[in-house]
Amino acid sequence: MTTIRLHNTRTRTKEDFVPLDPANVRMYVCGPTVYDRAHLGNARPVIVFDVLYRLLRHLYGPEHVTYVRNFTDVDDKINARAAEIKAAGDRRPLEAIIRTLTDETIGWYHADMDALGALRPTHEPRATEWIGAMIAMISDLIAKGHAYAKDGHVLFRVRSCAGYGRLSGRSVDDMIAGARVEVAPFKEDPMDFVLWKPSSPDLPGWDSPWGRGRPGWHIECSAMAQELLGESFDIHGGGIDLLFPHHENEAAQSACAHPEGAFARYWLHNEMLMVEGRKMSKSLGNFFTVRDLLDRGVPGEVIRFVMLSTHYSKPMDWTEAKAAQAEATLRKWRGLVAGIEPAPSPAPEVVAALADDLNTAGAIAALHRLAGEGDAAGLKASAALLGLLEDGMGAWATEAAHEWVDVLAPLIELRLVAKKQRNFALADKIRTEFANIGIELKDHPDGSTEPILKARAVFDYLQSLGDDEARRAAETVNSDGGRFHAKDQALHAFAQMAARRVSEALE
Repeated sequence: MTTIRLHNTRTRTKEDFVPLDPANVRMYVCGPTVYDRAHLGNARPVIVFDVLYRLLRHLYGPEHVTYVRNFTDVDDKINARAAEIKAAGDRRPLEAIIRTLTDETIGWYHADMDALGALRPTHEPRATEWIGAMIAMISDLIAKGHAYAKDGHVLFRVRSCAGYGRLSGRSVDDMIAGARVEVAPFKEDPMDFVLWKPSSPDLPGWDSPWGRGRPGWHIECSAMAQELLGESFDIHGGGIDLLFPHHENEAAQSACAHPEGAFARYWLHNEMLMVEGRKMSKSLGNFFTVRDLLDRGVPGEVIRFVMLSTHYSKPMDWTEAKAAQAEATLRKWRGLVAGIEPAPSPAPEVVAALADDLNTAGAIAALHRLAGEGDAAGLKASAALLGLLEDGMGAWATEAAHEWVDVLAPLIELRLVAKKQRNFALADKIRTEFANIGIELKDHPDGSTEPILKARAVFDYLQSLGDDEARRAAETVNSDGGRFHAKDQALHAFAQMAARRVSEALE
């Protein structure tokens, strides 16, 4: 059997993956807090660990892999959003508003992640369904001296855990010296964190030995993982932003509650996402949800391809150019595999790339080689291991496309033919004429050519048309920082102009 090697955050080394029980490989990934739409950064761990899930299912069998991803449906952010809804005129009790809000958000999340081709996990527990297990774990921690109750709160005694800080590579003293830590009268130590907190009558709460209250965030995952996967399981995953304090606190409280267990043996963390070279944030105007992209006409399969083009351990930069290139590649591949049955198994080089710490970029490079060799059956079977080219994901590629790139396609194809015939003078002339208008022709290793529009050229052309509709389109291009949407009529008009001028120059 192929050996999987994974970079374990705990040991900071790449290790051979040896499951505790090959008949039941177990993985836990932290899921969303459900009060709003998932943004693009939230999609990265879903896609990354979906590929790992697919790889594990391929190597060990679907019936031998258990994947848990939770929903946090009790949280102060949820309470605050529900309070806003109530203040806006909703007369229902706050708990009813919260249930509607969390149900609706979970529905959105499923729809958006389904659109990205992510398989549903084996279990998707809601935190509110496991309050009893959380109370039991907290009681056990108190009995063992690792937690204490005061003023309706229960806190974890951090200094009682000898290994605290090992996962994130920090020492407790350094954390106290360099961090802004909540100081509260009910804390024995500034680093102690909340396992249970009291709830006022208007907030969600459950009866407990310490009074009516609700769980802290960190205890949720420890309790649900223990109940669904056991005291020891194989893989725990999530974004790097969860490493501290969430995962550190999870590891500590679980180790103290079940010292005979290992909790998670392999920890994997994906890096953060940027947009056009900058951190995604509302203040920069580059923040958007998965649904925003889908509604703009960016296919879920294209989003997935762009995400997988960068190794999970590296920061991933979402750009319009990458999305356009991914769409062109997927259109080409879908044309190649149309009507073709997949090979019995994926290509060994694709499996090997993914087994090497989820080297998705290497796997995609192998897919390019299969496409270049015309191995449609192998391409289809291998792409499925990455969640690409599956039958249920391809409707976007078969729709009638009225895109500006199609207007330029005949001239781009003429240039490719000229290159094959070694008529480099004609090929260079076509490239130069396009460049003079404001379109860069970028050649890719797989033999495809991507036209890239220059924002200033499009803006100037639309302004020159003089009519109100073109002027409004020009203002949109200008305010959107040159981010182009493939089906915009304004860009279609610009492409028609460019194609006409290049054709005239060739006559």
